[in-house]
Amino acid sequence: MKDHPRFQDKVVVVTGASRGIGKEIAVRFGAEGGKVACVATSEANALSTATAIYDSGGVARAYGCDVGEADQVEATFSRITEELGPPEILVNNAGLARDALLMRMKDEDWERVLAVNLKGAYLCIKAASRAMMKARYGRILNVTSIIGTSGGAGQANYAAAKAGLIGLTKSVAKELGGRGITCNAVAPGFIETDMTADLPEEMREKIAATAPLGRLGQASDVAGVVLFFCSDDAGYVTGQTLVVDGGLTL
Repeated sequence: MKDHPRFQDKVVVVTGASRGIGKEIAVRFGAEGGKVACVATSEANALSTATAIYDSGGVARAYGCDVGEADQVEATFSRITEELGPPEILVNNAGLARDALLMRMKDEDWERVLAVNLKGAYLCIKAASRAMMKARYGRILNVTSIIGTSGGAGQANYAAAKAGLIGLTKSVAKELGGRGITCNAVAPGFIETDMTADLPEEMREKIAATAPLGRLGQASDVAGVVLFFCSDDAGYVTGQTLVVDGGLTL
């Protein structure tokens, strides 16, 4: 742990914290003094992340929650407040993809992707912002995607949800800025996670060759930007979406 942690004793909520980008974000907050609420679809899934933080000398707890369900979100944030304290930093990272061509897409796959990726962020912001408004301080960070800015064939549901997050980010920034709360977003490109593990090698090589930096991203590349936005260094930055894609979409 650093001598002067940026997030000492800050209560940090990270959704989708069981693996990939979310796990890296949660672990990094824990290493910098945050009290981290690791949220995943089940408490068992979040436990490995919370344990990793605890084993490194940090403070963390695991929570199971379907962020697309309002009653579960309300109950989870009540527990977090009781056990760790009122949320001061919220990272909406929970997301899933159910790709299919538009004409073949099942209605339930459209609805589920929108529920987790977009409605989930709305519900979590609603739950966390009450305490933030009272404290006149807060940091909200939404993890969107370059697919939300450029679209993707076979990803109409995912693109719509991620584009919606960008609009939500701007609206929340305008609504809550007067209470000392910032709201920003990061838009990762192709990052080495479970979600991209099934990409054919030929496609991976093509992506790496197209990106000016010549490689796919790592979860740590995204986590570093997230922590910046949530730190005091970004206290006068709000409503922004920063693309983290190695220059792929230039």
